[in-house]
Amino acid sequence: MERSSRGAMAGAAFSIFSIIAFGTAAYADAKADITALENRFVAAFKSKDLNGIMKVYAPGQALVVFDVVPPRQYVGDAAYRKDWQTFLDSFNGPITVELTDLDVGADRNLAYSHSMQRVAGTDKQGKKLDLTVRVTDVYRKIRGQWFVIHEHVSVPVDLETGKPDLSSKP
Repeated sequence: MERSSRGAMAGAAFSIFSIIAFGTAAYADAKADITALENRFVAAFKSKDLNGIMKVYAPGQALVVFDVVPPRQYVGDAAYRKDWQTFLDSFNGPITVELTDLDVGADRNLAYSHSMQRVAGTDKQGKKLDLTVRVTDVYRKIRGQWFVIHEHVSVPVDLETGKPDLSSKP
């Protein structure tokens, strides 16, 4: 009896160790993969590469986005592609994009992140744009690749004045 108890204990310990070891590796891989995805997104954004931007988003109707500009939501990659095209077309010249404070949480097939993203440039009318937004993304692993399936972009709002805080300093 004592021998089978030791065997059961050893088996349980091995199982727990395996879950911890392999779970940690899966999390580390997911975090690295999502960080790489976000870096590709920033590079595509800076170069105004619409196709590169859209590669981070889930194809089809799986994507839901609450952007900082109307309408209230975009459903599907085609709707969000139009939003991105309009936004990119509004710039004259280069766009500065900085992604900071990226924090990623993940399991095997679902993950989330939040970050601060600063965008600056000059619009077609010569007006300078410099804004910082808060971005929360939810990712799903589809056929071995991570995609954004939900995105929420926001800025703080002064409730007394109703005005957005577009520079969003801590």
